[in-house]
Amino acid sequence: MEYPSKLIEDAVNEVSKLPGIGKKTALRLVLHLLKRDEEQTETLAQSLTAMRTKVKYCRKCHNLSDHELCMICASNKRDQSIICVVEDTRDVLAIENTAQYKGLYHVLGGIISPVEGIGPSDLQIDSLIARLRGEEGEQVREIILAISPTMEGDTTAFYLQKKLKPFNLKISTIARGIPIGGDLEYADEVTLGRSIVSRIAYD
Repeated sequence: MEYPSKLIEDAVNEVSKLPGIGKKTALRLVLHLLKRDEEQTETLAQSLTAMRTKVKYCRKCHNLSDHELCMICASNKRDQSIICVVEDTRDVLAIENTAQYKGLYHVLGGIISPVEGIGPSDLQIDSLIARLRGEEGEQVREIILAISPTMEGDTTAFYLQKKLKPFNLKISTIARGIPIGGDLEYADEVTLGRSIVSRIAYD
């Protein structure tokens, strides 16, 4: 594609590096920014720079945060006795959006994946153990393993379960089953099988 300006071409190339953004979408976004007031474009650039340079990881749970402790860890309204272990910040956001969970989190920063060269030492597992030992002043009674039900996710959950066993905690996992409105005939065998095994009493 021929661009009318090298500066526009450079901007399109950078924007198109974002996930899910192709060259055509990138060009549309760049041209949109050109039409906006210069002040608005500068505000966008400043907010992105500030995000990149000032956002940090929570000292306790490793969630993204503006401060040493994230808003969840710093809140006195959260149940300090429950920790939900997740893969990354996107999972925290997804669970928070349900408004059903009031405990704390622990972000692993990934899952065990030998194919990608990611082992237990590459994840935030030691800091989770430190929290269970009370080094963060918490009295934890339950760990929820909210990890995606993939082969790597199940491997990670199995490894964590072994590491957590000496602490005599209640270890639970999120229920896996048929979504509301879903037809049984379209469910994969693993999901359907887990739904039957993990059946609950019908009230």
